[in-house]
Amino acid sequence: MKLLRYLANLGYGSRREVLAMFADGRVTDVDGELLYGDDVRAHHTVRLDGAPLDPAPGVFLMMNKPVGVTCSAKDQGKLVYTLLPPRFKLRSPIVSTVGRLDRDSSGLLLLTDDGTLLHKIISPKSKLPKVYRVTLARDLRGDEGEVFSSGRLMLDSEETPLLPAEFERLGDREARVTLHEGRYHQVRRMFAAVDNHVVTLHRERIGGLALNGLPEGEWRLLDDNDRQQLFG
Repeated sequence: MKLLRYLANLGYGSRREVLAMFADGRVTDVDGELLYGDDVRAHHTVRLDGAPLDPAPGVFLMMNKPVGVTCSAKDQGKLVYTLLPPRFKLRSPIVSTVGRLDRDSSGLLLLTDDGTLLHKIISPKSKLPKVYRVTLARDLRGDEGEVFSSGRLMLDSEETPLLPAEFERLGDREARVTLHEGRYHQVRRMFAAVDNHVVTLHRERIGGLALNGLPEGEWRLLDDNDRQQLFG
C-alpha cells in the first residue's frame, strides 16, 4: 500500500493532511531519507518526525478499564479511547473493543482492529471463560452455586437458559463467577435472579489472559504468545 493511504489509515490525518506531512519533509526512512506519498515501504522502516509509527494493522491490546469509562466511540462522557493514543480512534479499520464492559464495571478489556480475531473471541463457539469478581449489596443466600451451574437459569426477556457457570464464594458479600458466554449485563442479571444486587463488578480474566498487575487505566500491546495464551 502507498504510504499516503497507509498513514491516513493509521489515523495520522486525512489524505490532504498526510500529504502536507510529506511536503514538509516529516516522513523519512530510518536513515533520514525523505519518503513520498507514492512510496511503498515496510512499516518498521518508516519514521514520522523521527519517531516510529504507531502499531501496524492487526493491533491487539488489553486495557485495565476503570469504572466510569464507556466502551464506545460515540457515547457521551469519558470513553475508552481517551485512555489510548488519539489516533487509535481515527484508524481504518478502527481499534474496536472486543465485547463490552459496562460503564460501572472495571477490569480486563481487549481491543483490536482485526475483525477475524474479534469475531473468533466473541463467537459462542469459542466459549472462552470470562472470570468476574463481584461484591454484592446483600449476603449470599447459599444456593447461588447450584443455581448458576444448573444450566436451567432463565433471565428475564431471554428465550434460552444460561450455560452452566462456575461460582466461588469469597465472603458473605463477595464472589467470583466464571461465564462461558456473554449475554447483556449477564452477571448483574444473574444475581438479580437470586434476589441480590451487584455493587462492583471487575473482570479478572478472559481465556488464559489476566491483567497480571497492569495498572488501572493503562494498556499494553499483546503479541503472538499472548494470543496463544488467550486460546490455550
